[in-house]
Amino acid sequence: MNILERFLGHDLDSTRELLELCLPLSDEQLDRRFDAGWGTLRLTFEHMIANIEVWSDLMQERPVRTDPRPNSALDLLFRLEAAYSDFAAFALQAEREGRLDALFSDVLDRPPQQKTVGGAIGHLITHNMHHRAELLHMLHRLGLPGELPEGDLMGWEMRRGVLQG
Repeated sequence: MNILERFLGHDLDSTRELLELCLPLSDEQLDRRFDAGWGTLRLTFEHMIANIEVWSDLMQERPVRTDPRPNSALDLLFRLEAAYSDFAAFALQAEREGRLDALFSDVLDRPPQQKTVGGAIGHLITHNMHHRAELLHMLHRLGLPGELPEGDLMGWEMRRGVLQG
């Protein structure tokens, strides 16, 4: 497993794990206001997933998705899986083809700006990590029973049994 595969796998699995913890939560809990992230669990997850969708569209030079989507925790989980499958497949293909330094036009910037594929991939992964820390803070403040996941890469690797070969 190379470094990009590690980062992509950890990013998806760690985000999925936090979203799965939210499945039994009420709408009131998902929408409770906090002084972190986008203010609520739901809005923070929506922001993260929308970013995966938008940056994937931008890098692949497709029209950027803007249609409203359902937003229950289960809907968000389905969106995450679909968006990340698209994103990871593109990222790994770009790496295989040596296109991480290739440029694309970020048409959402005014005026549009050229950006690298590799920079956008790295941005998405680190952006998600930042917001997962905020989500962990919100979940902790909700008082979820049990221990919350640490979410670190080494722990993810150990749980996946990477060392067993």
